[in-house]
Amino acid sequence: MVSDSGLSLHGVIPPLVTPLDERGEVDRRSLERLVACQLDAGVDGVFVGGSSGEVALLDTAQRRTVVEVTVGAVAGAVPVLAGAVDTGTRRVIEHARQAAELGADAVVVTAPFYVKPHPAEIVAHFRHVHAAVDVPVVAYDIPSAVGARLTPDVVVELAESKDVVALKDSSGDLATFREILRRTGLPALSGSELLADTAVLLGAAGLVPGLGNVDPHGYVRLYRAARDGDAAAAAAEQDRLARLFGIVSVADLGRVGFTAGALGAFKAAMALRGIIDCPATNRPLAPLSPSETETIAEILAAEGLGKL
Repeated sequence: MVSDSGLSLHGVIPPLVTPLDERGEVDRRSLERLVACQLDAGVDGVFVGGSSGEVALLDTAQRRTVVEVTVGAVAGAVPVLAGAVDTGTRRVIEHARQAAELGADAVVVTAPFYVKPHPAEIVAHFRHVHAAVDVPVVAYDIPSAVGARLTPDVVVELAESKDVVALKDSSGDLATFREILRRTGLPALSGSELLADTAVLLGAAGLVPGLGNVDPHGYVRLYRAARDGDAAAAAAEQDRLARLFGIVSVADLGRVGFTAGALGAFKAAMALRGIIDCPATNRPLAPLSPSETETIAEILAAEGLGKL
């Protein structure tokens, strides 16, 4: 689907992890390899600097490196979306301008977090960001991380004023997602790994699944089947991906938080497949244990995913 800005947002747009080396620095070669893997799978775009990319844990220099390397590796093949996520409008504008200068095709913006903003403040936030940058703004609804919802009324207002060109929905609320589709006509992208087929059949323009880092081919197959109306084939692929998504439940939550367990699982699986060199996550996220990594290897093998 093409937005009013002329930016085509559709299909599978995985939210890329940020590969790190053992010192916690961005691993450029692994990031380039990850991008190549995604393009080979036939994705329709890539999104860097999102939750899967540990955006809240990256410093400004790391954010710059991620966008710079990704834009260079993509080389215009598909759109590059870059997260401009932070606690306040001024900081978000700084991140957005940096991403635009580096060649990102759009910036992805959440509601401000920590400050518990009113809906009117959220609308003003997006309007200030849109006015300050020369690339389209995609609204990102992820209340589990930021503590504030982009309600249908907020999204409708932003769509009507053309301050945002699309919505990336990670709320998990399909009823609200459907309402936004009905009321706005915005290209809406679902961040759900487990309801991806349903989202496309409801009218989602595309998918932004974190598990797409591990198996982009699977989500491309799912999207194309659902887009073409083959609900049975889409459901079968969704069932397989749901089994694969079991990797995020491997970590001992008595030892690590859910985010560390999920992102650690993605990165462990990617390292096992040879997509990235090191499964390190940013502090304070704790690494998976060797036994947890072995369990992830068993799940990959059961689903037929070996080294690339």
